[in-house]
Amino acid sequence: MRYKVIVVGAGMVGTSIAWHLQKHNSEVLLLDKKPPGSETSYGNAGLIQREAIHVHPFPRHLTELIRVLPNQMTDIRYRWSAVIRHHQALLKYWQFSAPSAVQQIEKEWRILIEHCTNEHQEMITAAGAEDLIRRDGWIEMHRSEDKFETAVAAAKKSREQGIEYQVLTIDALKLLEPNGNFEGFIGAIHWSSSWQVSNPGALVKAYAKSFQQMNGSIVEDTVKEIRPDSSGWQVITNQQSFYSDEVVIAAGPWSNQLIKPLGYDLPLFPMRGYHQHFKTTLRNTINHSLVDIDKGFVMGPMQQGIRITTGAEMTLMEAPKDLGQLQAVLHFAKEILPLNEAVEQEVWAGSRPCMPDMKPVIGAAGKHDRLWFAFGHGHQGFTLGPITGRIIEELIHNKPLTVAVEPFSAHRFSKS
Repeated sequence: MRYKVIVVGAGMVGTSIAWHLQKHNSEVLLLDKKPPGSETSYGNAGLIQREAIHVHPFPRHLTELIRVLPNQMTDIRYRWSAVIRHHQALLKYWQFSAPSAVQQIEKEWRILIEHCTNEHQEMITAAGAEDLIRRDGWIEMHRSEDKFETAVAAAKKSREQGIEYQVLTIDALKLLEPNGNFEGFIGAIHWSSSWQVSNPGALVKAYAKSFQQMNGSIVEDTVKEIRPDSSGWQVITNQQSFYSDEVVIAAGPWSNQLIKPLGYDLPLFPMRGYHQHFKTTLRNTINHSLVDIDKGFVMGPMQQGIRITTGAEMTLMEAPKDLGQLQAVLHFAKEILPLNEAVEQEVWAGSRPCMPDMKPVIGAAGKHDRLWFAFGHGHQGFTLGPITGRIIEELIHNKPLTVAVEPFSAHRFSKS
């Protein structure tokens, strides 16, 4: 069959792109080996982070490196096999993490983040998904006085970007979350401009259903090859071939393996996260997602239970699970809340697609006409999917752009 556009990848980013294109009269096929919202977009912390105007640089100070090197931290761990394979991308990551570079990167990053809630709202309304959204923010909890003071100072500056927050004493935190044991914490920040999603995978599926209601098509199949033909593109899967005028690659951490045969090799690398749900009871119910900044994990109220989500593990996508980081996190999580009964036997693990300059790739591929890239959003693909979808639709239909795309061009890595 032939389509105007084939979007490869049905996470939040790909589904949002397909939705925007279909809404604007393109005949779109959304193609993935699994149903929409089944991979990384299912397993995240469930936050639409309007406050996320800062990126996460590579540690550059000696004290930070010494802290990470023993590989026993709860917030970040690594495997040498991944460090070796992705050493060039990690070197670039270190270079882009210089303070002067980070300052410019954050200016460019913010032009995406500032649209996140408005763009989600349009899709939430169309999809009838209000029941999945809570607009009362999340809470950033601190154990270290120095880090807390730094965070509060940064929060004050964030108000200039239209972001609302409240600084909380432990007594104020206890009023918001009476079931929590906050011994060892010294204060918190309540980010009230951001939204919680009670089931991230279900939100993606709701967007995908809305896409189908506009006569968009979804096929579950594994893409084997993408090749240009005389009138556009041919996408070959395990079962059949599809044809289109345009192709968008939005396959998250799998994107590089799809575009390498076409002559592209971007410094994309995966960062793994783990999560596990615990049964919600009267004694552990929480009203907000709670983020332990010093230990690097999230406790989120989900439909499935209390979701404990780890920070990041630098590992290969094909590597077996290593539950050491999650087990270390659970030690601290169970001190805050009574988490006595796991919901699932199997711990979830998934990979986030990261770029060394901490910005996604959004725009024209470069070497081929009518080939588009939309991946590398790191920890914020769930937050930035809808604005990415709008941008790709505007590019394909040659419209004025909501956001300038030059900072997100794939060409930027040929210059670095």
